[in-house]
This record gives sequence, structure tokens and C-alpha cells, in this order.
Amino acid sequence: MTDTLSSPRPEASNSPADSGQPLLEIRGLEKRFSLSGDFLEQLKFKGGKLVREQEHVHAINGVDLEIQRGEALCVVGESGCGKSTVARTVMGLLHPSAGEIRYAGERIDDLTTQALMPYRRRMQMIFQNPYASLNPRMTIQQTLEEPIRLHHPDWSRQRVRDQVDEVMESVGIAADWGKRYGHEFSGGQRQRIAIARALAVDPEFIVADEPISALDVSIQAQVLNLLMDARRDRNLTYLFITHDLAVVEHFGTRVAVMYLGRVCEVAPTATLFATPRHPYTQALMSAIPRLEDERPQHIRLEGEVPTPVHLPSGCVFHARCPHANARCREEVPRLIARDDGSQVACHGVEEGRID
Repeated sequence: MTDTLSSPRPEASNSPADSGQPLLEIRGLEKRFSLSGDFLEQLKFKGGKLVREQEHVHAINGVDLEIQRGEALCVVGESGCGKSTVARTVMGLLHPSAGEIRYAGERIDDLTTQALMPYRRRMQMIFQNPYASLNPRMTIQQTLEEPIRLHHPDWSRQRVRDQVDEVMESVGIAADWGKRYGHEFSGGQRQRIAIARALAVDPEFIVADEPISALDVSIQAQVLNLLMDARRDRNLTYLFITHDLAVVEHFGTRVAVMYLGRVCEVAPTATLFATPRHPYTQALMSAIPRLEDERPQHIRLEGEVPTPVHLPSGCVFHARCPHANARCREEVPRLIARDDGSQVACHGVEEGRID
């Protein structure tokens, strides 16, 4: 099999690429999940009075991000920081509790299902688990034809088949795979099929939610190279969710670091790995195994990660940060742009207390 893509993707129409406008803009994005059940379950007697109590998991808390056309923005952070929730909210699988999502300048988070249909073709998603993302009742041919028929109901049967053949060839899928079912393939083969399904409708933006974490290490590089080739040959833009910093260094053009539902730092990949600014980012970078004499000293964080049910005041990282002061405990830091192209949400960096 080959990991190269043979057919370039046609340029999208009504594209504002020349204007410098971001392809995707996220502003003040929040997502809360209720833990209190329905209305009747929220009613409780306290002090002789009937009161309504509501409790939420605050998965995303005011995320601001921009993704330019043609780039691969990697979102990293520990488990439970809200990475996958951002991905699913961007794709409309979850409805945001607050904030806005704009695609090519148009707001999409408040659109109806019917109004979202044109964006469904332009925005596709690759899921983490290739064993769960394919319908076991459908052959591979049916799996790949379904999105094409949905978005192009006027296409002839032969044109649909030609499109399926092209996309199968582009991801290294053999022609005889089409008659078989998903359970007959390995994890790496299934993920190739999932990538082919995402590419079948010629999208311009792909959200990849940890697409290689469920695969054997021996085939992770193959799938990652396939995604990189697709970006180059089809002019794709990626929002890539991962926890693997080695993947980030190899794949991403920019990196956004998240902690407890907030973005701590955004920077070009080379800048982030060379000079991380936020104390949490510095701790992450120090944990990367390196065969170097001059490797940075490992930073061991003290304390526990706060619960997303009861968020701490001020900076969400202050309880584990060795540089925290009174302002950090009271005031939420904003992302502030720096001369090197990075953005950092840290009072210590803003005040010059942290190099």
C-alpha cells in the first residue's frame, strides 16, 4: 500500500483566503454538562423552603481560538481538559452553552440542521476509535458511498463509484476491500477507511480527534503520514486533537495547550517546543523523554487537578503553579499576544515574573 494521495482537492468556492480571514474562529466557547437530572430532580427542601439546585461539569470555559487556512492546529493537554469537547462542539455534535463558532466568517453554532448541511460537506471528522466509527452492517463500498449520495443527490451511480474508487486509491485501499465489512480489517486499515470516508466529499477542514491513539505504534506513523499527505495534496486544514507531544512536534504548524477547559498558551510549534512560556506548558515540555545532556530539568507539579464541577477562582492552574500570587487566585488571565507570535494566558508572564 502507499501513503501518498494522487488527486489534488479542488479549491473551495467563496473562499476568503486572500483576505487573511481565519477559516475557523472560536470566541468565548463554553460547554457545561448537567449533573442534576431533570427539573423535578433539581428541586430540594432546604431550611423549610423549596429550592432548585443545579450542578454542572464545566468542560470548556471560555475558549478562544483561530485556525488559518492550510494549517494544522494541534490541541494538547491531559485527559479531561476539554480537548475532545472542543472538537465535537466545533463539528456541531454538541451544542455550546455560550460563545460563538464562525466558519469562513459565518456563524454556524446557532444554525438549524438544514442550514448546516452545506457546512457538513466542507467540515468532516475522523474519530478516535476506528472499531466503533464504522457501521458493522455496511460494506466498505456502502460506507464510502453514503456521504457522497447525501451531499450530491444529483450525481449518477457511476460518478459516485468513480469518486469512491479515487478516494480509496488515494489512501491506499485495495479495490477488493469494497465488498467486505469493517470487522474484517485491522485497526490501521479501519482508520484508513475512516479517513477515506472523510475525504470522499472533498472537504476543506477536518477535525481529527486523537485518530492514531487507538492504533499500534507500528502503524501510527503510516496513518499520520497519510494525514500529512492529504493536507499537502488536498489543501486541507486540520484541528488535530492529541495528547502525544511527539505527534504534535511532527504534525502541527501551531499548538494550543489546554488545562481544565481553558487555553493556556497558543504558539507556532517550533516556538512552543523551544521556549514554552506558561508554567503548565513548561511542565509538559519537561516531561518529554530526550537523549540529550542539556535536556531541561523535569518539573514535578504538586497537588491534584481541580474538579471541573467546582472550578477554582482566578487562574485554573494556580493551585499547582509555583509562581501563583494573590492576583492569580482572584483574576482569570487573558490570552495576551507576544512578539514571537505566541499567546499566553498567565499573569506571571504578563508581569515579567516568569521568563
